[in-house]
Amino acid sequence: MRNVKIVATLGPASSDYDTIRNLFEAGADVFRLNMSHGTHDDIRARHEIIRKVEADIGRPIAILADLQGPKLRVGAFADGPVDLVEGQSFRFDLDDTPGDATRVQLPHPEIFAALEVGSSLLINDGKIRVHVDACGKDFADCTVTVAGTISNRKGVNVPDVLLPLAALSQKDRADLEVACQLGVDWLALSFVQRPEDVIEARALANGRAAILAKIEKPAAVKAYDAILAVADGIMVARGDLGVELPVHAVPPIQKQLVRKARAAAKPVIVATQMLESMIESPVPTRAEVSDVATAIYEGADAVMLSAESAAGKFPIEAVATMNNVAISVESDATYRDIIEASRKVVRTTVADGIVAAAREIAEAADIKAICCFSQSGTTVSLVARERPRVPIIGLTPLIGTARRLCLTWGAHCAVTEEQDRFKGAVISAVRAARSYGFATEKDQIVVTAGVPFNVTGTTNILRVAPCDERLIHRADPE
Repeated sequence: MRNVKIVATLGPASSDYDTIRNLFEAGADVFRLNMSHGTHDDIRARHEIIRKVEADIGRPIAILADLQGPKLRVGAFADGPVDLVEGQSFRFDLDDTPGDATRVQLPHPEIFAALEVGSSLLINDGKIRVHVDACGKDFADCTVTVAGTISNRKGVNVPDVLLPLAALSQKDRADLEVACQLGVDWLALSFVQRPEDVIEARALANGRAAILAKIEKPAAVKAYDAILAVADGIMVARGDLGVELPVHAVPPIQKQLVRKARAAAKPVIVATQMLESMIESPVPTRAEVSDVATAIYEGADAVMLSAESAAGKFPIEAVATMNNVAISVESDATYRDIIEASRKVVRTTVADGIVAAAREIAEAADIKAICCFSQSGTTVSLVARERPRVPIIGLTPLIGTARRLCLTWGAHCAVTEEQDRFKGAVISAVRAARSYGFATEKDQIVVTAGVPFNVTGTTNILRVAPCDERLIHRADPE
């Protein structure tokens, strides 16, 4: 009965039916398709297998397509790698002549347009750092401040300027369309710098998938409140954040981003290098276990595996380890203390009041579950924001809603028939609670719904219901 969700990335180590099913059975709730790797045919094949696993198991599974975003890279060198020494001068320019020990092409005029004297450029994931001494529309003269070896096509990060680049490259637009046509549930948007990036992706998706903004640049951290307001979910992408910001700044930023996403009732994933050593080892380091536990104690909706499950030697063991860590943390009394102390009270709508009352009743009485009927999934997300002590059951007539909610903390979702009367909804709820194993006929659950039924945003009813259907019929005869 784990509340935090596990996102597992698929790749060469996890592309066949048996492995994907084993990953699900080990604890994966969401499968990530990394659009940076593989062809569209590869993505289609993995999507098809996930949906077959879903059909065979009979439970909703979410699919997250992660768009690559624009990749900034240097050009090529004439005679192979070059060793840059601290204090030496080095130039970046638009000239496509192969580079040497003094210069190399940087084929991104947008970078030169944004650079200022005093800016920094980071090469090869920050292993090399240079300071901009002079710059123009087609060059930047720099001094090497952190030495290292530079070679062909190494990546470039520009941490301290807002780049005039769209988050969606032409490749991303094509990938987005393919992913939406397949029917993925979530789109993760890379290189987000401003809320307009999310708005553009949402327009292209046109309701076919929810938009998750990856926070991986300092500009996104600064604009986080505005980005959060227009996104459906958040990924704390600590890899690039740790390159473009001092590594010691990332943990407090992670806590701030998670806390705000929780308050907004939007799912938040903590990602990158969570069990990195399990790419090669069947056992993680103690520090990695502590890192996963920290994200769970913070109340993150999900924790994510990248190369560990996509290309590692022990993908199933990595998911099982994350699952075991989550169960251990959530069994700790300290976990509840931390979660409840960090709950932000938000009471501005009828729905807010209903879900808050549902949690309080469930915790004051012997209630086994909170069951929510929801078209869009919003009510389930609001209940999850409360982080109740009892399971959350989301019932919806829409398979897309059920799948998207697989990313939401504590949500156990099922597709049910449309309801037109509250009594029928209550009966469906108690049957779901019993079938999930959360309750017996002797127990009670809390049911929330909205009248009129099947209309988004109408949550206005709360009922404490017995799980014995005879008592429901007796109290509310036809």
